[in-house]
Amino acid sequence: MKDDLGDDVVLSGLPNRVVSLVPSLTEAVAETVPGVLVGATDYCTHPAGLAVPRVGGSKYPKVDAVLDCAPDLVLGNAEENRPEDVRRLREAGIAVWVTAAPATVPMALESLRTLFTRAFDVAVPTWLTEAEDAWRDTPAVRVRAVVPVWRKPWVVLGRDTFGGDVLRRLGVHNVYAGHADRYPRPTVEQLRARFADGDAELLVLPDEPYVFTDDDGPDHFPGVPYALVSGRRLTWYGPSLADARAELEAALANVRTR
Repeated sequence: MKDDLGDDVVLSGLPNRVVSLVPSLTEAVAETVPGVLVGATDYCTHPAGLAVPRVGGSKYPKVDAVLDCAPDLVLGNAEENRPEDVRRLREAGIAVWVTAAPATVPMALESLRTLFTRAFDVAVPTWLTEAEDAWRDTPAVRVRAVVPVWRKPWVVLGRDTFGGDVLRRLGVHNVYAGHADRYPRPTVEQLRARFADGDAELLVLPDEPYVFTDDDGPDHFPGVPYALVSGRRLTWYGPSLADARAELEAALANVRTR
């Protein structure tokens, strides 16, 4: 088999000892193939109560800890995990399936469909078809937004991001969608200028990877309307997508100013 990047993944049978280095994949595997996870990152918070050994962060996993789990398959992502860690695992004889960084919701769901039907040889999960139905339509643009995902320095969603496509399917246009970078790093002055010039009307602030709150984020943009949204609902692709639309729509409707 080949993963999303076209690399060979050789399995001797169906995987039953899996380490996931990606929080959204951890949730998806736990929901779809219960009992196979034997390791996950410190940031794998769902499902709640997942009792498996932790192997460090997504970007900097403890490779020796992964190997100690004796996995027959490790799941990674091209954007979240470093190539050198993937290479070290493969050199140790571990099969690693790397998913691509999806630019759209359909791309993400197709990647998951391939992973589960091929690597795990299971039927397409119900949550996946529900997510496909929930996110099929794209309404007209109703608001133009800036979407920071980090501060110190400021980092925003740019071109070809999954979170940007989620917002697009909610009628929110990301004003940095045409930027050359996927994650531009504008100064706070440049961000403020977007609102002052009328390019943007809304500041969308997720609670991960940076934890934006009413007291941390909006204070840098006095008078600018903002909405706090769940980072998991915005950026994770997996079971949470099936009912993410209603939660995100409610959060985007709860606009406030400082």
